[in-house]
Amino acid sequence: MQFRSRTEEPHKQRTDFKNLLKMFPYIWAYRWRVLIALACLVIAKVATVAVPLILKRIVDSLDVEASLLLLPLGLLLAYGALRLTTALFNELRDVLFARVRYRAIQKLSTRVLEHLHNLPLRFHLERQTGSITRDLERGTQSLSSIINYMVFIIVPTFVELGLVAAILLSAYALKFSVATLITIVLYIGFTLLVTNWRMKYRHEMNRLDSQANSIAVDSLLNYETVKYFNNERYELSRYGETLSQWENAAVKSITTMSMLNFGQAFIIAIGVTIIMIFAAGGVADESMTLGDLVLVNALMLQLFVPLNTLGIVYRQITYSLADMDMLVKLLQQDTEINDVQNAGSLSVSAANIEFENVSFSYNEDREILHDVSMMIPSGHKVAVVGASGAGKSTIARLLFRFYDVTEGAVRIDGQDVRECTQQSLHENIAVVPQDTVLFNESIYFNIQYAKPDATKAEIEQAARLANIHDFIEQLPQQYETIVGERGLKLSGGEKQRIAIARAVLKNPRIVIFDEATSSLDSQSESMILNAMQEVTQGVTTLVIAHRLSTIVDADSIYVFDHGHIIESGNHRELLALKGTYANMWALQQEERVAEKVIEKTIQ
Repeated sequence: MQFRSRTEEPHKQRTDFKNLLKMFPYIWAYRWRVLIALACLVIAKVATVAVPLILKRIVDSLDVEASLLLLPLGLLLAYGALRLTTALFNELRDVLFARVRYRAIQKLSTRVLEHLHNLPLRFHLERQTGSITRDLERGTQSLSSIINYMVFIIVPTFVELGLVAAILLSAYALKFSVATLITIVLYIGFTLLVTNWRMKYRHEMNRLDSQANSIAVDSLLNYETVKYFNNERYELSRYGETLSQWENAAVKSITTMSMLNFGQAFIIAIGVTIIMIFAAGGVADESMTLGDLVLVNALMLQLFVPLNTLGIVYRQITYSLADMDMLVKLLQQDTEINDVQNAGSLSVSAANIEFENVSFSYNEDREILHDVSMMIPSGHKVAVVGASGAGKSTIARLLFRFYDVTEGAVRIDGQDVRECTQQSLHENIAVVPQDTVLFNESIYFNIQYAKPDATKAEIEQAARLANIHDFIEQLPQQYETIVGERGLKLSGGEKQRIAIARAVLKNPRIVIFDEATSSLDSQSESMILNAMQEVTQGVTTLVIAHRLSTIVDADSIYVFDHGHIIESGNHRELLALKGTYANMWALQQEERVAEKVIEKTIQ
């Protein structure tokens, strides 16, 4: 069976250096810790490279008369002191850099989450939560990995390489340095060439890993839908097929890595063997001592062991750079809706709302609203009705500034919402959406979310006004009842009333009800209507309505059709027109009569 899913854009050329520069400020904020840690690193490496020098002198001194045995004792003490120095300054480096490393991760993670919250509704409607969370996790960890590899492996290795090169050039024949240099160049060249070639398998693994995670998260979020359609096996098949592709990519990645490891080991083995042949020849012709042989061998071990690690680290850094690239691309997503320079706070006195010649389109080829003008006077309740796709909910989204108008303006008390800060705009508007999504926390937390510093008395009063307090008190855990993910433990009507309680607690000047009763039964609708009447007294209210019975008391009603206002007036005036509104009313009344007949039949 074939399954279709969204595929990610193939990997393109990355700008790793630019990405690293963008991450650099997160580290450089602790520059003094960084510099002191690097100083400790250099001291530790100097001590490390000095150990073979002491070892050479120990071996040479033991190769003479026993009367000089006191000298090796001093050298042995120096040998121990150097090893202790290496350990001490390595640990100091780790301690000093720990704060830099983890604070950088903390700041980057916070920055990414802040950016995600600032991205437009358009992005969040198109995103796949599973893929985003996995990319976020890998991306923030990539910074930690790169810091770890750079400070603890790469920089120490190159410091050590420089010290060893200085010793070989100053103390031994040029052939030792040439052989070492050729070995290192071959090793690095082979590592870069093969690693870059096999990176395509890592990119494929990342893409399939994110895709599999997205499928798993989506299937869990839609648990009830999966059950309704008996599609557990279908979901497992989608997930399993993606993981099978991931498995194939992973096997290819491991296979090519083994080839790389063997090639690296082969180059190092040949290089060390040649150098040791040179050293053994020097001892044989007495141009070198036995201590020199030990020194050269120790230097090669100290150099090539970390160099072998450097090959592994390069691969890991390349993987981390790929992960970081995905994070940087996420941070480069356009926020679209931004505060203008020197934006002022919205000053709300009367809370008059005006839509002036507003046109809007999500895409250039699909205009949603066409030259819409409407007024919502202070303290009035104005409703917007129409068929699905007529542009009703778009009106609410433009007022809240989830989107900016293409033409015209939306004003509150004469102030264009684009010229004030989003924070001040949102402070004055409460929204009760059609599909209320709750946090997987207590009822108390979900109501208090509108005003984190609210007292228990304020929360309970808001719940009473929303006609939900008595229901909450009947629950075993009352206000501490956990509502489940997205509020799935509560009914639609209960979630809506909690949403209304939040709106009450926020105490805004403007309230938007976005089809708040469209999916509720008659009894729940009646309770919601009572709550809405409590909330909207003296508040400027915009109601996006599907059920016309919820807006018969509205001061004005605007009827939309394909983005145009085709009728306006109050309930009585619109019925008298005998137009679109009157037809919608008649159809819904017939539906309500049919529903009551069915209910009586069932009873």
